[in-house]
Amino acid sequence: MRFLSYQTDAGPRLGVLQGDRVFPLPGQDMLGLLEAGPAGLEAARAAIAAGGQTLALAALTLLAPIPMPRRNIFCVGLNYMAHGRESAEAKGEQFTPPAKPLFFTKGTLAINAHNRPIEVDDAVSPQVDWEVELGVVLGKRGKNIQPGDALSYVFGYTVINDVSARDVQMAHGGQFFKGKSLDGLCPMGPVIVTADEIADPHGLRVQTRVNGVTKQDSNTSDLIFNIPTLIDWLSRGMTLLPGDIIATGTPAGVGFARTPAEFLRPGDVVECEIDHIGILRNPIIAAA
Repeated sequence: MRFLSYQTDAGPRLGVLQGDRVFPLPGQDMLGLLEAGPAGLEAARAAIAAGGQTLALAALTLLAPIPMPRRNIFCVGLNYMAHGRESAEAKGEQFTPPAKPLFFTKGTLAINAHNRPIEVDDAVSPQVDWEVELGVVLGKRGKNIQPGDALSYVFGYTVINDVSARDVQMAHGGQFFKGKSLDGLCPMGPVIVTADEIADPHGLRVQTRVNGVTKQDSNTSDLIFNIPTLIDWLSRGMTLLPGDIIATGTPAGVGFARTPAEFLRPGDVVECEIDHIGILRNPIIAAA
């Protein structure tokens, strides 16, 4: 199933995408569905089987699938070998693969949606960069999760653009949080695809295009730490909750590591695409 959230006069609503139509799930939101566990998913299937009116996707204003997560998005740095190398080379360093995942977070107000603008404010940062990432959405509570059990905690997958203000990212003692958490710098969506529809999350092509030009083109098979390993490390001594989101890292091809460096500017359109999930598209505008 392919879940999305959309805006109505009464607030956010949850729906299931079927081709170019959306089946509304009245009274539901994504976090409520996740908290309900398997029973929530079965109720959604039953509602669709019962039939009813559908809505045209093109007529809806989409939100992020989880419009307001309960807590920050968990992110992983330097989790593709080639991206680790390009990042180190851009700083005149040599890349040594990390022995443990590099975790940081993005604040919840960074969440943005498909087709919604990303604002660039040169007074804050003129170095806004793209990062396509596979997003993992957890569907149940767990702590000290073993790698062999980890994928059973995954509800589904989405596309994330871990947009980064590079100069801000590097300006606070090497702590990524501030430069990753500016408002609107975490587009996500347009859908969450349930895990049963992704045969192998470690065999998905991931791409970024800016104005139609390919900037990143890789595959999740190149992850240094795979999804079970990330869930294992992240859950050690720390409880993970339904609705938690893990951004698994970005491949090579980011803007700051290019020669010369490239950054997103007003008028650009950035597209992030992952096989079997879809395309996340955002225009770039100047901040008011």
